[in-house]
Amino acid sequence: MYKEKIINAVTGEETLRNYTEAEIAEVKVAQARALQEIAKAEAAAEIKALAIAKLAALGLSADEIAAL
Repeated sequence: MYKEKIINAVTGEETLRNYTEAEIAEVKVAQARALQEIAKAEAAAEIKALAIAKLAALGLSADEIAAL
């Protein structure tokens, strides 16, 4: 269950509050977006690695590949 801890800065009293259904839905959407961003970053890194490997197979040096 999703909970929020609320702390009263004056009294130090701590209260736990359950998230509403709307707040839970927002968290799940944010988690899904984060997973999509991770997948996109991993795919981009894989594409870059493959491109570098192909350029190296063509005989380009590391400096020449970096210049591209």
